[in-house]
Amino acid sequence: MISVAPGTVAVYADLACPWAHVAVHRLWQTRAELGLTDVVRFDHRAVLLEIINRGTLPKPVIDAEIPVTAKMEPDAGWRSWDEPDWRWPVSRLLAAEAVQAAKAQGLAASEALDRALRRAFFADNACITMRHVILEAAESSAEVDANALREALDHGRARAAVLAHVDDFTSGQVVTSPHLFTADGGAWANPGVDFHWAGRPGASPVVLDEDDPTVYRRILTRAAQQPRP
Repeated sequence: MISVAPGTVAVYADLACPWAHVAVHRLWQTRAELGLTDVVRFDHRAVLLEIINRGTLPKPVIDAEIPVTAKMEPDAGWRSWDEPDWRWPVSRLLAAEAVQAAKAQGLAASEALDRALRRAFFADNACITMRHVILEAAESSAEVDANALREALDHGRARAAVLAHVDDFTSGQVVTSPHLFTADGGAWANPGVDFHWAGRPGASPVVLDEDDPTVYRRILTRAAQQPRP
C-alpha cells in the first residue's frame, strides 16, 4: 500500500508528462481557491517512464497530447516544442533527483521546484535534462536554497529515493502519470480525465472523453481532513 503522510497529497508523475502538468496546475490552483495553501502539501514522487519503458520520452506522443492538455488548462503554461530536436530532454532522472533532494528543505521547497521544472519544459522549451537548467529553476524559486540543492544533487543523495518511487510503479501500485494518493487510502489515476488515441499513439489524434476538474476539490478536502502533525 502507498504510504502517505497526513495533510499531504502524494503526486506520482513524470516531469515531462502533459497530463501531469495539468494535474499539478490544478492542485496548486484549487489549493489556493480553497484556502488550503498552508494546510495541505504536495509530496512529489517520480514516475520515470524512461526507466519503466527503457527508452527515451517519445516526442511524437508528447506533441500530440499537448494541444489537448493545453486547452484543458491554458494558464498552466504551454509552448509546442520549437527548439532543435537535439535539445529534446531525453532524460528527467537528474531533474527528478533534484525534486527529491529539495525535500530536505521541506515539502514547500520540493513542490516549488517541481512546478518550476514543469514550467521550464512546457512553457519555455528548456532541456530539463541539463544540470544547469535544473539549477536555474531552483534559483528562480524563492522557496529553494539553490546552493544547498546543488550540493545535495552533486553528491547523489536522492537517487535511491527516486528509484524507490519507480519501484512503486513496477509493483503495480502506481499505474500512470499522474497518480494521486491521500493518507486515507484515496487514489486517483489521472484525476477526472479519460481519453483515448484515435489510432496508434503518437501517429493519431488524442480524443478527450471526459474532463472533470472538480475532483481536485474532493482530493484536497480529503487531505485537509487529516491535518499534518
